[in-house]
Amino acid sequence: MAKDRSEPELDRELSDLPADLRWREWMRRIEAVLFASASPVPREDLARVVGQGASVDLLVEDLAADLEGRAFEIAQVAGGWMLRTRATYAPAIRAAADVGDQLLDLSEFDVAVLAAIAYHQPITRDGLKDIFGKEISRDLIGRLHARNLIGTGPRSPRRGAPYTFVTTEQFLVAFGLESLRDLPDREQLADAGVVDEAPQVDFG
Repeated sequence: MAKDRSEPELDRELSDLPADLRWREWMRRIEAVLFASASPVPREDLARVVGQGASVDLLVEDLAADLEGRAFEIAQVAGGWMLRTRATYAPAIRAAADVGDQLLDLSEFDVAVLAAIAYHQPITRDGLKDIFGKEISRDLIGRLHARNLIGTGPRSPRRGAPYTFVTTEQFLVAFGLESLRDLPDREQLADAGVVDEAPQVDFG
C-alpha cells in the first residue's frame, strides 16, 4: 500500500508570531517559492502562502529591497515574479557554470525575425516574407519553436489556410518583459541594432 504523503496544512496566518516576524516569514515563503519555481509565479499563487489580506505586492517590494547587494534580484515578467541573476554577473556565470542549455544561441537575423513576429503576431511565413523581402526558412522557424519562443497562432477557418506564429510566455521570460506592452519602440530597436539587420521591417 502506498504511503500517505499528505502534507500538513500550511499555517498561512501565523497568528502566534509578532507582526514583524510574521511579515518576515511571509517574505521568506515568497522567496522560497520563487527560488524553487522555473517559471514566473503569479500573484494569486503567491497569495496561497501568506495571510488572508496580506499584500503580495508589498511583500515582494520588501523582499526586493532585502535582496539589494545580492547576486540575484526579483524580476516581474510574464504576469508574475521570478528570481534571476543580476546582469552584471553574466560573465562570471558564463566563465564557470554549465548554462549552455539556457542560452538562446540565436543569430541577429533570428532575433530580427522573432521581433517581427512579436510586433505583427499572429503572422504567417508569407507575412514575414513581405516584411523581410525574402523567404524565411522553416529551419529558422524551427529554431524559435525549439526554444519555445514562438508557438502556433490562430488559423483562418478556410481549408488549407497557412499557420500563423505568435510569441510565448517563454519569450517574455527570456527578454525580461512583463507583457507585450513592454516591447521596445522602433528607436530602441534601432539602438540595439535589430532594425539595421532587417531594414525593411516596419514596426510602426
